[in-house]
Amino acid sequence: MNNTARVPTSHRRHLQQIISGLSEGVILIDLDRTIAWANGTALAMHGVNELEDLGGTLVGYRKKYQLKYRNNHRLLATQYPMERTLNGDEFTDMVVELASVDDDEFRRVLQVSGLVLRDDAGTAESAVLVMQDVTERYNAEERFEKAFNANPAPAVICRLSDLRYVKVNQGFQDMTGYTRDKVIGSSVYEIDVLEGVQDKDAAIERLNEGKTIPQTEAMLRLPDGSKKAVIVAGQTIEVEDEACMLFTFNDLDPRKKVEDELRQMEERFSKAFRLAPVPMTVSTLENFSLLEVNDAFLTATGYTVEEVMASDTAYLAVWANPQEYRQLQALLEKTNSVRNYEIQLLTKEGALIDCIASAETVTINGKRCVLGVMQDITQRKQSEVELIAAIETVMQDTSWFSRTVIEKLAQIRRPQGQAGSRSELADLTPREREVLGLICQGLDNDEIGGALQLSRNTVRNHIATIYSKIDVHRRSAAIVWARDRGIIGYEKPVDRKKHQAKVKKH
Repeated sequence: MNNTARVPTSHRRHLQQIISGLSEGVILIDLDRTIAWANGTALAMHGVNELEDLGGTLVGYRKKYQLKYRNNHRLLATQYPMERTLNGDEFTDMVVELASVDDDEFRRVLQVSGLVLRDDAGTAESAVLVMQDVTERYNAEERFEKAFNANPAPAVICRLSDLRYVKVNQGFQDMTGYTRDKVIGSSVYEIDVLEGVQDKDAAIERLNEGKTIPQTEAMLRLPDGSKKAVIVAGQTIEVEDEACMLFTFNDLDPRKKVEDELRQMEERFSKAFRLAPVPMTVSTLENFSLLEVNDAFLTATGYTVEEVMASDTAYLAVWANPQEYRQLQALLEKTNSVRNYEIQLLTKEGALIDCIASAETVTINGKRCVLGVMQDITQRKQSEVELIAAIETVMQDTSWFSRTVIEKLAQIRRPQGQAGSRSELADLTPREREVLGLICQGLDNDEIGGALQLSRNTVRNHIATIYSKIDVHRRSAAIVWARDRGIIGYEKPVDRKKHQAKVKKH
């Protein structure tokens, strides 16, 4: 006997008219397990247009559609919502994944409630399924879940209703050493992510009120009892229709390690800078404003720290020749590095200091600066000047300037126990060394040409080349350079009187 007769046709028609326009899907199942009616929303949820396309009966429905729980387990026949409802089991918000047997691409996530319709006597007349399509919501949750788990930034999610953790990603596990099982279900008091924050009471108050917690430094206690410095922030979100708090973290240990290393490097540099026996400065490249000077600089110039730091060196009268400092600045801007640049400084009392300066550009707090090192060569320069003056005086009458005296001068000039540098001599050709040796003997260009059978122009070219190679500009400086390196004359002594007579004859 067909049980549909128990529900008056007029009543069923009125019911259909009421629910046909609902946004929820509604399916009516008779007690004989036939699908009696479905509104347009329910048909659309199943991807069909006609009632017959649902399969006609519960058996036909199972042949057309497969249902799975959210954990991917397939429903047994007795677990299908239609079957449960007809068996008198009423339920709400059962979430199932709907797949079509005939279409591999078809997939829906439905939230289903089952209701048994009864007459006044309480006898079951039919069953109704009310469905909502929650596919988009669950797709979004799946995307969030994948992104949350794949995100390398450590994160945990706690439920606001009981302040227990419901999700944890791999980044948090890797950073702390906690396992997923240890975190999930624990409360924020058991794994305290707000320990050590500056104003913990305010942070807890915001947590309880479901308000955003701004970034703040905290200390995470690890499973082994040690602590890790982190930056933590909290953002309210909804997970599965429940209000939650998403905590994200930034591990500060690597940054603190780098900061500690930098601090140690700065301390070592500061000590080396301060205790260096030669004057050193740190200044801006823009106008050479001094940022730091060491004790040796203050001792050499006579200034105090307060005087040096009070104004730019350009206006401090440190430079004997301001043009030299501007040239040095231009070189640094072009090459970022200068070596052995001769420059003169003025002390506070107005005394001149001859220096060899080396400088390198460095970046400090995002600004281009200059690290300068100066070597005081005032005494050395004075000694050189005195020696050159003596040689020039002697060379005015070189007739008695014996080879022995020249050798003695070379020995005095050369540090005791050290041979003159031979590596620089390798730059000179044998002929150039001969010419240099004759210069050391006091011969002029004509005499050198006669001794070596060279023209005057050839001798002059050789001398110019020698000056260029040894970086001097005067004959006396060339003699000093040669004496420092053991060149005291031409290997074959020249009879100057005989040579001069020969020159006059020609």
